[in-house]
Amino acid sequence: MSRLGFVLVVAACASLALYAGNRVHRWRQAEEEKRLRRIHTLTGNVVRHDDFRSELVDAGRRVWVYLPPQYDKETERCFPVLYMHDGQNVFDGATAFLPGKEWQADETAERLIREGRIEPLVIVAVDNAAERRTDEYTPAADAGARGGGAALYGRMLVEELKPWVDRTYRTRPGREDTGLAGSSLGGLVSLWVGLTHADTFGKIAALSTSVWWDDGFILRFVESLPEKPDTRIWTDMGTREGDRALAAARRLRDALVARGWQEGADLRYVEARGATHDEPAWAERLPAVFEFLYPPVAHRSSAAPDGAPATPPRPED
Repeated sequence: MSRLGFVLVVAACASLALYAGNRVHRWRQAEEEKRLRRIHTLTGNVVRHDDFRSELVDAGRRVWVYLPPQYDKETERCFPVLYMHDGQNVFDGATAFLPGKEWQADETAERLIREGRIEPLVIVAVDNAAERRTDEYTPAADAGARGGGAALYGRMLVEELKPWVDRTYRTRPGREDTGLAGSSLGGLVSLWVGLTHADTFGKIAALSTSVWWDDGFILRFVESLPEKPDTRIWTDMGTREGDRALAAARRLRDALVARGWQEGADLRYVEARGATHDEPAWAERLPAVFEFLYPPVAHRSSAAPDGAPATPPRPED
């Protein structure tokens, strides 16, 4: 065999080995994902409503509701509520975008409530609309004419979902007890809907916010606010999310401060050292978010809203 022929044979064998190795790696990844999709990680009392009906955005949407340990024991007590976007990622690793990697909102709430570090709260997680997620989570279309459907999504939250939650569960419905939270585009829509509907939401958590959307739309929106609402805001960015993302997060903080928010009072800005743009990073910051938005307060007992049940409903099929 000539030297050239030998080299070609070796190269072919190496290519085949690489191809086979990649096939095995992808197979193992697929099998691991299947395994993780079978492992549900729900903690505490999480009620799943598989077909919440909306006339504004679509025919149905899955909604998850976490109830604190006190909910069943203190049947005259009503609770504050936090609404979270991307519900698939909030409680259950089996349904998360990245299999097995979720916000751990249920585990975190259970632990902090048990330790007395936050007020017991209800958490409502709304699934995103899959291929329509970008449209629903953006308040304006970008240069490619994508997005811009957040107005309808916000109306769904305010006009349909929140009234249903307040009728179905024992909640404190006032704005001072109602929050919004999300990450990335979910952070963008939390800020925009929360500030647009400031009479409904008094707390906002916007993690790793997509400030870049539509060339800084959210910055222009904050700067144009006619007046500063009495809204408590958490905003942050991981230091490994990119220099441009970090610079944009600082501009968002500065815009909020310029409109009257005060760091250390009603504004908390965090640069999470070494944090990337994913659910494990947001889960790591969630305890501090909960502590900022829902600090422990003296127990407030109030009658349940008209028609609210004394015990949680059964999950819908």
